[in-house]
Amino acid sequence: MAIEYLKRGKPEADRAEDDAKTAAVVEATLKDIETRGDTAVHELAVKFDNYDRPSYRLSEDEIAAIIAKVSDQDMADIRFAQQQVTNFAQAQRDSMLDIELETLPGVILGHKNIPVQSVGCYVPGGKFPMVASAHMSVATAKVAGVPRIVACTPPFNGEPNPAVIAAMHLGGADEIYVLGGIQAVGAMAIGTETIAPVHLLVGPGNAFVAEAKRQLFGRVGIDLFAGPTETMVIADDTVDAELCATDLLGQAEHGYNSPAVLVTNSRVLAQNTLSEIERVLEILPTAGTARVSWEEYGEVILCDTYDEMLLVADDIASEHVQVMTDRDDWFLENMTCYGALFLGPRTNVANGDKVIGTNHTLPTKKAGRYTGGLWVGKFLKTHSYQKVTTDEAATLIGEYGSRLCMLEGFVGHAEQCNLRVRRYGGINVPYGKGAPYREAAE
Repeated sequence: MAIEYLKRGKPEADRAEDDAKTAAVVEATLKDIETRGDTAVHELAVKFDNYDRPSYRLSEDEIAAIIAKVSDQDMADIRFAQQQVTNFAQAQRDSMLDIELETLPGVILGHKNIPVQSVGCYVPGGKFPMVASAHMSVATAKVAGVPRIVACTPPFNGEPNPAVIAAMHLGGADEIYVLGGIQAVGAMAIGTETIAPVHLLVGPGNAFVAEAKRQLFGRVGIDLFAGPTETMVIADDTVDAELCATDLLGQAEHGYNSPAVLVTNSRVLAQNTLSEIERVLEILPTAGTARVSWEEYGEVILCDTYDEMLLVADDIASEHVQVMTDRDDWFLENMTCYGALFLGPRTNVANGDKVIGTNHTLPTKKAGRYTGGLWVGKFLKTHSYQKVTTDEAATLIGEYGSRLCMLEGFVGHAEQCNLRVRRYGGINVPYGKGAPYREAAE
């Protein structure tokens, strides 16, 4: 096996130190919000977003006035993209069925898919107005049937971004707040004097938002750990360096800590991509951000075989994985750890981010090892139920249950079963004993 790093990013120890500093800031900020409520949220909004207003919730009149600023073409594009997302979310919802079956005569088991009753959707927008994130969270929650949808987004250039507000409103948000960062997710999860707390937090964000969601988990549910954008390109010599460089830098522009990784079995492609990245960075308008991400978090990994490429890819478990090889479907069949796959040179992450219909809120920081991305199912809770309808079934299950409870030493549990055996089966089970074994019970 020969896996060679032609370029490495910042060492893991340095990344862990950055994470620890972020965690400390988040912990103190959330404690402040819990202690001082609206006052703390207001001070944080002024400090970090330079945005001061009596209430950060938009009124219906304000929403209408802001949306009126969106051009007809932009509104049509927003509607088109949102329709693609809701179409796919609805198809996913339709695949999730309630079930009920009789597993034994007189024993009914089932489950119901019940929407979460309130959700807080965070839509990033301080650096780039993330219009598409409103579709992914708000519109998808609406498809799931969530009765209360709260949406937060930071101001953009000192005021609410019209396109983001339009997407939130069209998606079905019941409350819209112009709040960003820790103060937004903290207010939604903890609650303040004017903001009722939600049951679930969803949406991507920067390192501070992602860490806030992590610390708030347990108090509320979260969709997943969706921190700074990660992208991986898996490529062989069937594609060229321009495609690889463009797709790597297209995601590196998100922020200063967005990992971008090329995994290839072609040394020529690897070296040409390194050169092409430098060329593109000279002309890319967002190079000020993308260059920092590439220099500190970019990696180029050269492998001998496709099996090695697969091994490396699953180990890194990147958020976005773009596969451009002579065996794309082989990677689809065999990859197990990732956020979402983008297969073939005609496909790209930007389409997935903005319009194609799949959800772009995806796991980062190796979370793809244990969860997929945000989807309509994240807004639903699958609850089981059971019902025993005959005396015979109550007796049969009760006898087994009694003996199994005693096996574990749970006498009180056993008595719950024994009472049914006595009452519905007419069998005298001594108090504190397991039900007797009967041939008929087999």
